[in-house]
Parts: sequence; structure tokens; C-alpha cells
Amino acid sequence: MASGALAGGWLVQVMQNGGATPLDSYRSIIIGYALFGIMLVVLFLGLTQKVEVKVTEPDGIKRQFGLHRSKRTVLKLSALFSLDAFGGGFIVQSILAYWFYVRFGTDAGTLGTIFFAANILAGFSALAAVRIAKRIGLIRTMVYTHVPSNILLILIPLMPDLTTAMALLLLRFSISQMDVPTRQSYVISVVSEDERSAASGITGVARTVGSAMALFLVGFLLSNNALVSFPFFIAGGVKLVYDVLLYSSFKHHEPDANS
Repeated sequence: MASGALAGGWLVQVMQNGGATPLDSYRSIIIGYALFGIMLVVLFLGLTQKVEVKVTEPDGIKRQFGLHRSKRTVLKLSALFSLDAFGGGFIVQSILAYWFYVRFGTDAGTLGTIFFAANILAGFSALAAVRIAKRIGLIRTMVYTHVPSNILLILIPLMPDLTTAMALLLLRFSISQMDVPTRQSYVISVVSEDERSAASGITGVARTVGSAMALFLVGFLLSNNALVSFPFFIAGGVKLVYDVLLYSSFKHHEPDANS
């Protein structure tokens, strides 16, 4: 993702410097993105059943959407993750890029560099989350790292210049992704082996729906100059509510972080 952000930003910049119109340069990047997607489909078609883990499914159990024993837990987690994704939908990377352009006039190449650095930091933070979770548990790692990252998010639009706004964004990315591997691990840890695929799918769909609802609203905010920074405040506020609800609901349901 970091490499794609860097390549996309600077390819647009180079094409525009070479005489291409902004529309043509962005259109070329989108076509390239689509071609990579087609390539990915071809690669997945080459997978075989050998990639699957062999799980013995219990007989005679009533299932709904692939779930049985863990249905209530997965539905509760899905509702919480949907709330988190709803907040995150207000500040997806494309929205952040647009905000930096509107607020500071940042060019595409610089934006590519910013998000290259941000995603590299996010990658390292995801790796660091493993060690932290072993010490304090999955739920505490999710919440304790998510709260300060959301406070930083709220502060970004209050910064007076590009340098300070970019510094806060990078600082946020250095801790904001620690909840991703821990969240995925937690979902897998609290369900039966034969429910894992279903639990991952249902919580994933819930996040997609939550994010889509936010994207439906964020366009209105960005179209109004007086409200252009509101997505940061809404996203940070909603995500803080999610952190409180997640911690209060699951702090006593901590699985083994090594599971």
C-alpha cells in the first residue's frame, strides 16, 4: 500500500509535468489499478484446496450464516466494528488526500510521499502490536493504542500548517493500525474452529457497510468549505465511542494472545 501510494502520487505528478491534463493523469492511474485487480483475480483462480485448513465440523448443530455457539458474540463484535468503520469512513485515505489538497494545496507527488511514509509506519505498528498484545492482551492493545490515535486525528485539522498537520498524521499512523491484527486475532480466538471463516466474513461485511454509510455522508461535508474539517472531528469522536463500548463489553473476555 505504501509503495502504491508513492508510485501513484509521483506518476500523476510526472505525467502532469509532461503535459498531461489532471483528468488524463488520474484516469491512467485508475486504469492501472483496475489492471492490477484483474491480475489478482487470475492469481486467486490458481489456488487449490491445499490452502485450506482441515477442520472437522461437528454434526447436528443448527447454524445461521455459518455460526452456532458464537453467534451472539460475533453479532455484537460486528455491530461494534461497523461503528468503528463508520467513523473511519469519514477519513479514508482518498478523503485525507483531498483535505490536504484543499487545505494546503499539497501536490500529488507530495501526497504520495506522505502516504508512503504513513503506511510504512502503519506496517511497523502492526508488527509491534504482537509484542504489546502478549503483555497486556488483545482488547487492551486495541483500545489503549486506538484512543490516542483518535485524539491525534481530531487535532490534525487544528494545525496551522502542512508540516505540523503532516507530523500529527504520521504520528497517528505509527499507532493507529495496532488494532488491526489484534482485532482479527480476537475474532478468531473467541469462536470455534469451524466458525472462523464465517466470523471473519460477517465482521468484514459489517465493517464494509459501516464505512459505506459514512462515505454517503462525507461528500456533503466536503462540498461545504465551512465543514471541510468536520470529517476529522466526527471520525475521531465516533471511534472514541467505539473504544469505550468495546472495552466495557469485552474487557473480561480476553483470550490467550498466543492462540
